[in-house]
Amino acid sequence: MQGYTIIDATNLILGRMASVVAKRLLLGEKIIIINAEKAVVSGDRKHIINEYKRRLRIRTLTNPRKGPFHPRKPDRIVRRTIRGMLPWKKPRGRKAFHNLQVYIGVPDILKGKDFKAETIKEADYTRLKEKYIYVGEISAQISNFKMKS
Repeated sequence: MQGYTIIDATNLILGRMASVVAKRLLLGEKIIIINAEKAVVSGDRKHIINEYKRRLRIRTLTNPRKGPFHPRKPDRIVRRTIRGMLPWKKPRGRKAFHNLQVYIGVPDILKGKDFKAETIKEADYTRLKEKYIYVGEISAQISNFKMKS
């Protein structure tokens, strides 16, 4: 797609990738992120999954249908992480966020086309000395999670 920068999230640290992408969005770039499920989150596997499950328990007691709503799909988790690094409540941040597209795998609009996906060297997972877990694995663990009533 013309005018878009395509970033492959494979083996990129989620937080570092999100901060770089957020800055570029604020500068006016249009960005497509592919392979969102292959981004990594650093830390102990059990701790990260428990933290995501703890967030799912946060809700409004008076009317749970009003939210807050928490993403469970990998592309939505990545998108929400980037949104957290933008000034979402200001017009500038909202406009920047609308220039972002995140996909699981490679989308049909890019299949068959010759495109060059770039990576972010500062966010490469080889910098990690500790354990990590893929966003796709987090999503698989929390998508089945049911809150106890």
